[in-house]
Order: sequence, then structure tokens, then C-alpha cells
Amino acid sequence: MLFELGIEVWVGDAAEISRLAKRRQKNDRRDAEHILDLMLKGEFPKLYRTEVKSQEILRLLRHRNKLVKHSTMVKNSLRRILIETGLLFKEGLASRKAKQKFRDLKLPPLLANERDKWLELLIQLEEQIAGLEKQLKQEAVSDERVQRLLTHPGVGLLTGLCIVHTLGEVSRFATTRKVAAYAGLEPMEHSSGEKRRYGVISKAGSRLLRFLLGEAAHMAARSDEELKQFFRRLKAKCGMAKAVVATARKLLIRCFIMLRDGIDYAEFRQRGIEARSARVYT
Repeated sequence: MLFELGIEVWVGDAAEISRLAKRRQKNDRRDAEHILDLMLKGEFPKLYRTEVKSQEILRLLRHRNKLVKHSTMVKNSLRRILIETGLLFKEGLASRKAKQKFRDLKLPPLLANERDKWLELLIQLEEQIAGLEKQLKQEAVSDERVQRLLTHPGVGLLTGLCIVHTLGEVSRFATTRKVAAYAGLEPMEHSSGEKRRYGVISKAGSRLLRFLLGEAAHMAARSDEELKQFFRRLKAKCGMAKAVVATARKLLIRCFIMLRDGIDYAEFRQRGIEARSARVYT
């Protein structure tokens, strides 16, 4: 309701507000006066809030992801019917022609009824997914930041949208490590004394972002020579799972640098490693 009325909502950093207080005695009146004073002086420490438009797009992405999971479950149920009957059906179920061929298969009445219901549900799910993808594509075409990320091999429309609207204002990240930590791709540290040990990633950020980056990492490792060598080296040393996570992390950092500096993939490749990592904001 506040957003619909055009009222800007501020959420304060409680620790920073407390640090800026001159007197340590606390009561509701004094705290309110202190907060008002900070707001009037323009020194109120605000926490970052995701924009309403970004929240809507991320909600659409999560909705699409759930529908895709449901459609996969339906396809697996249809494959189970084939396994039970021993029939061979090598075609996929992506096209209408393939669905019709699957519907024309001679099955026992009970399995035929189950097949028809699964196919009807699959068609409904695919129609909903297509509608969401059309809406997301319109958002991506009008967003310069997403178009910039699409120049990087492996980064698709959904991944680009998720990165842009999850990170939001990229200038708030001081280093690339903070970006990786925000996405939950930073390894957790278990140190004692002089020993420093790193474990699994924190998974503290968006699960959808990590999933899409993992999918994009496979494609990027095929097209980008630097990522290909990095992926193969880690795969041989640590295994497939860790190699995918590390490549996804590197891909996210690349996208962050492209957004931060306002450059495309071609210009990113022309820069040296030191120039890529340098922070341009003060």
C-alpha cells in the first residue's frame, strides 16, 4: 500500500544508528529524536531494499522455475508409463507432433487414461511457461544491463535477468568477494590458530540465482576459452560438482564487473586481470 501511494520506505541500519548516537542512554523518545536528526541532516544510514519492479521480476522467475519443475515431473511420469508397458518412444515431448504420436500409442485403458491426463497437464504447464517467458523477454529487451550481460557466452535471458535484479545497485558492493558472499557462493572458513580451512559454500543468498549460474556455467565453460581451462583443471582436481560451483562463482564476478564498469564481453576480454578487478567507484 505504501508503494502504491508513492511513499518511499527507509529501513535503517540499527547498528550504525546506534554508533552515531552521541549519548549512550537509551529510551524511545531519545532514539526517535536521534533518528529524526539523522534524517534531517541527510546522514540516516539506510539498508538496501530491492525495488518493487525487481521483486516482481524475481517472483516471475521463481514462478517459472516451479512450473518447469512440475513439467519435468509430468514428463517423468509419462516415461514411467513407457517403461511399464515396454514400448519404445525415442522422440521427446516438446512438439505437438510428438505429443500426438504419444497419445496415439495403444495402451491398456487405465494407462491410456492416465497418459491423457498427464498430457493435458503438460500442455497447460507449457502454455503458462511460454506466457511467463514472453513477459520476461519483454523486460529483458528494454533493460540495457541485461542486454550487456547477454554478450557473455553462457549467460541467457533468465540468468541475466536474475543477476541484474538480484544484485540491484552494484555500486553497493565494495569488492568481488562481497558479491560472491551475497550470492552464497563464498566458501565458509573454519580456522583455528594458524590453520585456515575452507569448507562448502555458505548458500546464504538466492537459491534461484545459484541454480541459474550453475546451468550457465556449463554453457560458458564450452564457449569461453579461459573458463574452459579453469573448469577442466578443477574438474580433474576436485570433481565435477566443485568445478561447476567455482565456475559459477567466476561467471558471477565477471557479470558484476561488466555491470559495474558498464562494459560488454568484448571490452571485458580486452582488459587485463588487474584492470578488471580494480574498483572504479570511490
